Amino acid sequence: MTTPHEALKHLFGYDDFRTGQREAVEAILSGCDVFAVMPTGGGKSLCYQLPASMLPGTALVISPLIALMKDQVDNANTTGLRAAALNSALPDQTRRVTVAKLMSGELDLLYVSPERFNTEGFLDLLEEARITFVAIDEAHCVSEWGHDFRPDYRLLSQIVDRFPTLPVGAFTATATARVQRDIVEHLGLRNPCQIRVSFDRPNLRYEIRPKRSIDSQILSFVKEHYASQGIVYRTTRNNVEKTAGFLNDHGIRALPYHAGLAEPVRKHNQEEFNLDRAEVIVATIAFGMGIDKSNIRYVVHGDLPKNMESYYQETGRAGRDGVPAVCRLYFGWGDVPRIRHFIDQVDDERENRRLHFALNTLVNYAQAQTCRRRGILSYFGEQFPKDNCGNCDVCLSDTESVDATVDSQKILSAIARTGQRFGVSHIIDIVRGADTKKIRSFGHDKLTTHGVGKDQPKDYWQDLIADLVRLQCLAQSDSEFPTLRLTEESTAILRGSRKVILTRMKSPIAPPRTTRGETRTRRFSGPPPHPDGQEALMEKLRALRRSLASQKRIAPYMIFSDKTLIDLVTRRPATTADLLTVHGIGDRKASSIGQDILKVISEHSEG
Repeated sequence: MTTPHEALKHLFGYDDFRTGQREAVEAILSGCDVFAVMPTGGGKSLCYQLPASMLPGTALVISPLIALMKDQVDNANTTGLRAAALNSALPDQTRRVTVAKLMSGELDLLYVSPERFNTEGFLDLLEEARITFVAIDEAHCVSEWGHDFRPDYRLLSQIVDRFPTLPVGAFTATATARVQRDIVEHLGLRNPCQIRVSFDRPNLRYEIRPKRSIDSQILSFVKEHYASQGIVYRTTRNNVEKTAGFLNDHGIRALPYHAGLAEPVRKHNQEEFNLDRAEVIVATIAFGMGIDKSNIRYVVHGDLPKNMESYYQETGRAGRDGVPAVCRLYFGWGDVPRIRHFIDQVDDERENRRLHFALNTLVNYAQAQTCRRRGILSYFGEQFPKDNCGNCDVCLSDTESVDATVDSQKILSAIARTGQRFGVSHIIDIVRGADTKKIRSFGHDKLTTHGVGKDQPKDYWQDLIADLVRLQCLAQSDSEFPTLRLTEESTAILRGSRKVILTRMKSPIAPPRTTRGETRTRRFSGPPPHPDGQEALMEKLRALRRSLASQKRIAPYMIFSDKTLIDLVTRRPATTADLLTVHGIGDRKASSIGQDILKVISEHSEG
């Protein structure tokens, strides 16, 4: 009988399991329930796809988004699995064919939405089919404490009652200990094998920058990473359209994605991005849950997410193939009152407090000048074992301690002398000595603090005010037009009994290396730094990947990932046996596209 390790190599072309995968696979094969928390890119899908290939019958996978199912099915089929989906978007004939395959045992995997699963007719159908186990993807949607709670997921609690002999596996990329307990309890999992893999994503570089002129900042970032594809998150539909338009006006093919677009437009834009025909997708959080695309090289947040779970989940869509990727957040205090305004619309007092706490936790994370990775892992109850992660903006930069007491006194004095009635911009205008109509109308040009900070640029004062708020040496109201207010700590600073010592980065980190002079086609598909002198072969293999994907009508990353691409160029296989040593090339891919790959490599070597 084939072992899990043999099946891993045969089906997926991987030499070893990732952390937690073997335990999950073996638990399902032995008929046990499983609850697994694995980071995005940690290989959750393999945990149910591999046993589905080894067990007789069909594994049922409950997936949250109909729009995602085609990608999941296509990806599974390219590895050699027999996969299909049942959802309302399919033609009647396709649904009938799929049901027939299910009943005749011709499917390894069947993907359905929770809404489909919870219909009585479908449950009756499952009782007649040969179902081997049920896998629940994005299981955090079960919990009311989770960040993407969906009521239809709560109804999945009937699985154990209706199908008491079937093993159930619940998989998620984000779950605090509290959410984990809630999921296990609500689903009624029976003494499950509980797997909690480290939340650390070593290949992701976390960066935070002050938010200034956001569209220009995003454009600059995208140009630095122009050889790659990425996601830019904006909070509102209007900002999505504005940013996408701005990028297009500056030569970047960026497509918008938000719930206000017609379904055909959303579907088209997502498909263009998946097929590497667009460099950037600019989206609200309507885009993202369970995104399978493995070659996303960066995720940019142009606005503050609502909590740490959302931030972690959204940044986790970068670098799913294990190749380096960048996650940048532009933080501005102006985003905070907007989020608090929406939180205040929540009537439930307990939920309201929880949401405020979650927001404050993220704000503290964004403002701290300490290791970003350590902050993320700490939130999920995990301790990072090193002093320096070596892959975030703080740890990659030289830092220094700066005495900002005198400049803090200038800001606090201006706030005090204006009656604590004005916001950030006006206070900065005062200390910088601006001559505006508003300043003259209030007589603030006569204040002793007017112009005391004209030696420093506006950005400097914005950063200082943000630091003072973070240190609770200054407060900002939650109103639509937030004003600055003094605190007890402010008084101590003004009196000179407390100093303000800040940690500052001496210089920003450099962007990842890219190769200049690339073609327009190259812009849509390139991985990050690659071996020197091998770009020509890489481009030929990328062209092959695009061509094969077009023929099969699937996304290029499903043909082979960027990690496989790099391994192909490094190893340069000459035979099918050599090809099977390449990461991500299993028997099915070796037989279906192996000769095409070997031909490209051979012709390149001879040329």
